[in-house]
Amino acid sequence: MNTSRFFLAAGALAMALGVALGAYGAHAAKGAAHPEAVRLIQTAVLYQLVHGLGMLAVGILARTGSTRWLVASGALMLLGVFWFCGSLWWLALTTHSLGPLAPLGGLSMIAGWIALAVHAILSRQGV
Repeated sequence: MNTSRFFLAAGALAMALGVALGAYGAHAAKGAAHPEAVRLIQTAVLYQLVHGLGMLAVGILARTGSTRWLVASGALMLLGVFWFCGSLWWLALTTHSLGPLAPLGGLSMIAGWIALAVHAILSRQGV
């Protein structure tokens, strides 16, 4: 699977899963173990949807040619979704923290957007 198709598929799946988890969270979060479960789930869904759009953008941009910065951008966003959003879901539903995964996921998301900016600045493809 090429870079464009991979990140288009990853972004679309992140978006679909974000909507499904948001719907689940709206109903199930009230009875979740963590007292701040609703807020944690809302935050996880918001960041997942935003970064799903980011991965879609990476996939669209990769259609004209991929660079290491573009691949890094999509990979860091995907990793951030797993670590950041996943750890918030875990905390909301179990009350057990996964330690540094949330901040590492957040840093991955930030680095993903920076890598996308570097791609835009350095790209010779008119992106």
